[in-house]
Amino acid sequence: MWQDGVLIDQDARIGATTAKDAQAAGSSRFERRTVAAPRAAERLGGRRAAIAALAGAIALALVALGGHVMAGGGWTLWEALMMGSLAVNAPWLGLTAATALAGLAIRLLVRDPSAFVVPALGRADPVVHDRTLLALCVRLEDMETVLPPMGRLLGELRARHGDRFVLGVLSDTPPGAAAEAEAEAIAALAARFPPGAVRYRRRAENTGFKAGNLMDFLDHHAAGFDHALVLDADSAMSAKTVGRLVRTMQADPGLAILQASIDGRGVGTRFARLFGFGLRYGTRSWVTGQGWWQGPSQLYWGHNALIRIAAFRRDARLPTLPGGVRILSHDYAEAARLHAGGWAVRVLPDSAGSWERHPPDLPALFVRDLRWAAGNLQYRHLLLRPDFGRLGRFQMLEAILHYALAPFRFAFLPLAALNAASGGGEGTPRGALLLLLLLAFAVSNMPKLAGYAEALLRPGRFRRAALLRGMAQELALGLMLDTLEALERSLTLLQLARGRFGGWTAQRRNAREVTWAAAARRFGGHTAAGLALLAGFGLASGFAALAALPALAGLVFAIPLAVLTARPRRGARAPAP
Repeated sequence: MWQDGVLIDQDARIGATTAKDAQAAGSSRFERRTVAAPRAAERLGGRRAAIAALAGAIALALVALGGHVMAGGGWTLWEALMMGSLAVNAPWLGLTAATALAGLAIRLLVRDPSAFVVPALGRADPVVHDRTLLALCVRLEDMETVLPPMGRLLGELRARHGDRFVLGVLSDTPPGAAAEAEAEAIAALAARFPPGAVRYRRRAENTGFKAGNLMDFLDHHAAGFDHALVLDADSAMSAKTVGRLVRTMQADPGLAILQASIDGRGVGTRFARLFGFGLRYGTRSWVTGQGWWQGPSQLYWGHNALIRIAAFRRDARLPTLPGGVRILSHDYAEAARLHAGGWAVRVLPDSAGSWERHPPDLPALFVRDLRWAAGNLQYRHLLLRPDFGRLGRFQMLEAILHYALAPFRFAFLPLAALNAASGGGEGTPRGALLLLLLLAFAVSNMPKLAGYAEALLRPGRFRRAALLRGMAQELALGLMLDTLEALERSLTLLQLARGRFGGWTAQRRNAREVTWAAAARRFGGHTAAGLALLAGFGLASGFAALAALPALAGLVFAIPLAVLTARPRRGARAPAP
């Protein structure tokens, strides 16, 4: 029966009513944690030294070539500032590129790259014997879209593994018509399964946002379960992949989180499909390389991941920030807490059987980016806390710099335009300049380029002609997005500094047309900035304008880019990854 927003059933195994009861149910599993042997740590030390050396070499090459280009004809103030901008960004660009190159080497030279970076895969038990809760976190979602893939997944899992799997819907939807419709939809789904197969809990207050929602459920309603598969409203996973995650975690008692890589699904716009195409190929090498040098201290992305409930409840609780503020981007912080607690967090490099919905258009991408920026910048309060692992704190620093370095990235263009317009670029060696631009593009996009290289070097696994078409289209989109994102993130920092953030609301995931008028309102300033910069380069020479055009194209053509890539009826022309 339904009572106070909770589906009450007769299965007492999930009926722990207090955190103390749930703690007792899982306490025996706390003792199964293992600590990596010192020799393994030494191997990781060598790997990290190799990555640091390669990253340093790449960064040094960028800085040295940049210095050679800018020193031609003598230094100007603008060139000195440009050099500073390049030097600030170079180490992090070098680290990303080095990680991707290491991942590419592993993927080309190792028979099973996933097992190479997630050793427990090779020891996975063929039988699923642990109990797993499919923890679906929702708030103000369209349940007609959300529930069908969950119902299919639950049905397939129970057909294969019986009552080892149960679906729990963890709702933060506030009281009202939306909550009533949500409860009715879940009741209809529950009626298709045996009693206890579908559980529903709705909180009256969403304390701690999604992280608080999950932890509250684990504290009070998860006794009798070993693991929880964390799912967002746009998540979808195959039963085969979920079974693989559980069997792998069974084989490694020290593993607290096993994160699945994620593909895009279900949005037919050209933007979403091309965005997902690049992300899919870029993720493989990057995650493989990260797994190689980060070992058991990898990332957690907050969904499409299996967590060990006992470990998570014991060591992944998050503090409040100064002023009682709750952490928004909980995933990196939870992983860092588990690192500090001695638990392993790993990512499967291959994304088969794991999906989410990518932003359907350019405006939706930047709305999501604002949310992520607000969360990532909160990590600054955690960087000096010893109760977060050292590598986890480094990962949080990287997440901060993902946004904090954007003004330095974008500043390179107006500084270069001012330098060119004032005659400072007259002695610039053109060949070296073009080489610098090409190297910067390659280093910035190395994860995707490494993924494409792997695909081209393994023609039997991919249709080469379709891949080449997809690569050309995606790289063109990526080139336009690079500068757009740098400007947009710079503006986002200003917006957040002024306190203009409306909180985390439900995401728009479905395709809809972006009108020319809406695009002009949203990106008219970006276009004006791009044209002004192009004019500055044009005052110097036609060569300067042509050299700058690829970097400025995203700004100049932002309005048609937003409109034309958002049209659902043209999505089928983009290559499917």
